[in-house]
Amino acid sequence: MELRTLRYFVAVAEELHFGRAAVRLHISQPPLSRAVKQLEADVGAVLLVRSPAGVTLTAAGAVLLEEARAVLGRAVLAQQRVAAAAGPRAITVGVLGEGGDGGGAGLSRLAAVFRRRHPGVEVRVREADLADPTCGLHAGRVDVALTRGPFQETGLSVQTLRTDPVGVLLRADDPLARSARLRLADLAQRRWFRFPPGTDPLWQAYWGGGHHREGPVVRAVVECRQAVLWNGTVGMTLLDHPPSPGLAVVPLSDMPPSPLVAAWGAGNTDVLVRSFVRVAAGVHGGG
Repeated sequence: MELRTLRYFVAVAEELHFGRAAVRLHISQPPLSRAVKQLEADVGAVLLVRSPAGVTLTAAGAVLLEEARAVLGRAVLAQQRVAAAAGPRAITVGVLGEGGDGGGAGLSRLAAVFRRRHPGVEVRVREADLADPTCGLHAGRVDVALTRGPFQETGLSVQTLRTDPVGVLLRADDPLARSARLRLADLAQRRWFRFPPGTDPLWQAYWGGGHHREGPVVRAVVECRQAVLWNGTVGMTLLDHPPSPGLAVVPLSDMPPSPLVAAWGAGNTDVLVRSFVRVAAGVHGGG
């Protein structure tokens, strides 16, 4: 039995509802249900009885709840004692632009879960501009990055957390802004915002829709928006990013979704880095 599975079980047993437990754990409901079913298979007993009214504990479930709370309590105490013996710990996290996930809402959830797991760890967050999708990993400025692909992965380990659809960012008075959906061919003759020379070619190609583009050079999300607002430039953005006043986002039907990823050095075995990736995967539904 893994500690994570025990945490999942305790949350369901205390909430007596899979939906509420999933919200409490910051994960989606399907992996929670699978984990509890696997736990029942591991212990060889039915732990929870599901019904339209909710969830009730069996006698075996009540025993496991008591034992699981004790095990998790001891695990937390052990973690705290080891951390105290090891001295102050810190981890530097690189994030892309606005947290890479839509204004930082995902970062807030991730921070809450990570804090509970590592209460004595100092987390330093370094925001990278759009010219470096690895957020300083190659330069050694961060330990782990929460960013977006694709980019060259040589020397890195990368885990996809989720994928998000993209659209084209237009000025609200642009004739194309009234479209329900667009294709890249509809934008072939337009000027696009682009990233500086030397930017990772895979990253540059994706956000240019697979083509070399002409237009203003940008390094930050706010510069992308201003290039569109002031100059009528176009470019891609996440479909669920709310546009600023005066701007509009139209879905692109022929672009693959953008992957939100966690990335770290391939040889980095730091337990904090691995824990961060596990937490990020749980928060974003990638594990």
